[in-house]
Amino acid sequence: MTEAQPTDPSTEPGGAPGHGRSKMARVLGVAVLAVLVAGIGTGAWSHLKQSRQVAATAQQQRDLVPIVRVGTVKAGSPYLVVDLPATTSAFAAANIFARASGYIGERNVDIGDRVKSGQLLATIVAPELDHQIVQAEATLKQLVSTLQQRKAARELARVTWERDKPVVQKGWLPLQQGTIDEQTLREQEAAVRVARSNRDAQDAQLKVLHQQKLYQSVVAPFDGVITQRNIDVGSLVQADATSGTFMFTINKDNVIRTQVFVPQDAAFGVAPGIEAIVHVPEMPGHPFPGNVTRIADALQPGTRTLLTEIDIPNPDGALSAGIYCTVELHIPRKVPSLTVPAEAIIFNAGGVQVAVVDNGVVHLHKVSVARDLGTQVELREGVKPDDQVILNPSVNLVDGARVQVAAIPSGSAAAAGPYGTK
Repeated sequence: MTEAQPTDPSTEPGGAPGHGRSKMARVLGVAVLAVLVAGIGTGAWSHLKQSRQVAATAQQQRDLVPIVRVGTVKAGSPYLVVDLPATTSAFAAANIFARASGYIGERNVDIGDRVKSGQLLATIVAPELDHQIVQAEATLKQLVSTLQQRKAARELARVTWERDKPVVQKGWLPLQQGTIDEQTLREQEAAVRVARSNRDAQDAQLKVLHQQKLYQSVVAPFDGVITQRNIDVGSLVQADATSGTFMFTINKDNVIRTQVFVPQDAAFGVAPGIEAIVHVPEMPGHPFPGNVTRIADALQPGTRTLLTEIDIPNPDGALSAGIYCTVELHIPRKVPSLTVPAEAIIFNAGGVQVAVVDNGVVHLHKVSVARDLGTQVELREGVKPDDQVILNPSVNLVDGARVQVAAIPSGSAAAAGPYGTK
């Protein structure tokens, strides 16, 4: 029995060689083409979707109204309050020098003693001055006697001339006698004038010696306290206009004078009578009120500051001269000021600006800064009271942009603050 052999397509009747392989290749090509078309379609759809998303995002950004925090422009106080360093000094201070030469016989006061006007501070002993006074008084008496003699001689000459004058006129006495009598009277009148001048000069010299005698008692010129003492009992002192002995220093401290230099930006409102308060660092909680009493009326060219003096009543002596302190001045403003939060200030190529919100629209205003107060800035111009200014504005904020003001919950710290939106 014969075994059947497998049929070879290539050998079957009517079959063509390679026909099966070509058919499979076509099917495979169609499949690959379909995959490529599907991939291209998927990529195009993804690209279109992304483009639509980008366009939507751009449109959303264009239509977005940012939410901003704002602060309110506040009108400044009618008074400018400044704190300036100062130094206290006595209302009056006197250095007491010796006006008489001699030795200190008594010294009745020392440093820290309080004295009254006219109180004896020290006594200078000068025995030779007493001798000079006795001699001057004796000389004065001699000159007074000489003056009396000259007056008597003048009277005699006058009587003689009055008696001889009619006789000479009648020719009973020679004219020479009349001339002698007349000239004698004039001579005696001149002698009286000389004697009177000598007496007056000696009297003035005696008064000088008596005044020097009074200078031996050194007295206080006013009520005050002794702050310096340079002599002791037995010390030799000299009376000289340029090199006299420096004995004491007295300060009048019932009123303390405080000198402060006010800078130019605040000086134009300073005038006598404005309120001032002195604070001493070592005496916290104890302010010393006073008033400006005098100003220099001219700024110092080197520092552009105005010398201002303030008198502080000091009846209890709590303040001392020569201490460091600070002076708080309440100066009336010449020009009204406006204050804004410091975080509202914009510094850019356009200068110093703030962004004011009006009905949801941003308007950039140039401003002029008067003073930087830390968390606040004082402006001269550019805004008006109650304007709403944006806090911490973004760098891309432009004029005309629309914004939305953030709502601040009532009762929050920001709402209660001076610059928060209410």
